[in-house]
Amino acid sequence: MPSPCRCQPPAWRRRQPGTWRAGARGGLPACLFLLLAACGAPSNDTGEDAHVAAARVTVAPAEPAAFGERFTLSGTLTAERQTRLSPRADGLVAQVHVDAGDPVEAGQVLLELDAAIARQALLRAQAQTEEAEAALREAQRLVVEAQRLIEHQAIPATEVEARAAALDLARAAAASARANAREQAEQVERHVLPAPFAGVIAEKLSEAGEWVQRGTPVLSLVATERVRLDLRVPQERFGQIADDAQVRVFADALGGTPLQASVGARVPVTDPGARTFLLRLLVADPQGRLLPGMSARAEIDLPPGAAAPAIDRDALLRQPDGSHSLFVVEETDGGPVARRRSVRILHDRDGSVALAGDDVRPGERVVIRGNEALADGQPLDLVER
Repeated sequence: MPSPCRCQPPAWRRRQPGTWRAGARGGLPACLFLLLAACGAPSNDTGEDAHVAAARVTVAPAEPAAFGERFTLSGTLTAERQTRLSPRADGLVAQVHVDAGDPVEAGQVLLELDAAIARQALLRAQAQTEEAEAALREAQRLVVEAQRLIEHQAIPATEVEARAAALDLARAAAASARANAREQAEQVERHVLPAPFAGVIAEKLSEAGEWVQRGTPVLSLVATERVRLDLRVPQERFGQIADDAQVRVFADALGGTPLQASVGARVPVTDPGARTFLLRLLVADPQGRLLPGMSARAEIDLPPGAAAPAIDRDALLRQPDGSHSLFVVEETDGGPVARRRSVRILHDRDGSVALAGDDVRPGERVVIRGNEALADGQPLDLVER
């Protein structure tokens, strides 16, 4: 129980007894007022609490979420085209024109084989073609001559037919000779290995003087103008990704710079051990900064699912147990008041948060500014956003 308060007169009044008594009678109301104030007496006879002032807050309505969940997967960048080149003919390597790390253009000669024997075979085929062409011309002359003589009945009809048959044989022989010459020319051409596409030589696997055969890798070529990102997607996510899904790629080597990407392929063949599916993304890299082998992560936006309310992120209040709550506006006879509700977060994006269930109904007003010091049931002075 608190000790009673005492009102002591100033020292100069205590030294004058007469004055003290007169002053005590004249100053009694003031002393009583000081006693009441110092001892915490109620300011009115009824003892009612003072009116709680309305808190000025900013509110905004909850709206149906126009975005779905966003999740992240990591993978490795690979070249869109990568191949090991082998010679198109058996032979001795005469010269290798490139080395590892050299950039090459499509059609550029990378390696040459010794084509001396093939060139000799080509010369022989060309000579045979000329011989067949000459025989064809002679057969044509004999047929023309026979047709002129038959008009005068100078030769039998069977001779004319024989010359016509010989002409057909000469034509076939000439066509065969020309085909053989083209084949030998192609054999000579195949002693040269061109680049099938533009890229960078990744490996040099052969040197001059080495005997190689068709199917033997001699060079490794990688296209670097466009890369792709291969991801392993869990089975529960794979069916949610559409071909036109919005995707952003972040390469670790480029820091936080986002790159646009598109879905290149969805391979519906699962990995039995991991229960994942292959998702191949084509990454737009106009500056050519990405290289095969780099690590990267992709942010994939899923389409909106079932209708869920979306609110401003600033409306959320974190509880000590890690859960979240917010204040909604409730209209009462005395005016709007704040009501606290616990909510569950589905996903968030760009400052908005989608909530689960019926925690907040679309159109319901939510406090987004001034909610830090609110109490449940506190009157509100609303500012609409």
